[in-house]
Amino acid sequence: MTKFASLTILATLAAPLAMAQSASELDTNGDGVLTIDEVQASFPDVTSDAFTAMDLNADGALDANEVAAAQEAGLMPPTDG
Repeated sequence: MTKFASLTILATLAAPLAMAQSASELDTNGDGVLTIDEVQASFPDVTSDAFTAMDLNADGALDANEVAAAQEAGLMPPTDG
């Protein structure tokens, strides 16, 4: 699957998930980054391909900049904090 296709699918899945959660609520272990498990706990439709597309530095976790970029691109619902 191409990266574009993954991003398109994720944008389609994320659209109905408009309920805002705070970033700290998603980061259940408090380490400052979001793992795929943490993201999928709130957004179970996020696939591993979609998560990989959001993980811009390919370190296996989403930092604040990657979350912001994903939100700005419409790939992840906005958080309220």
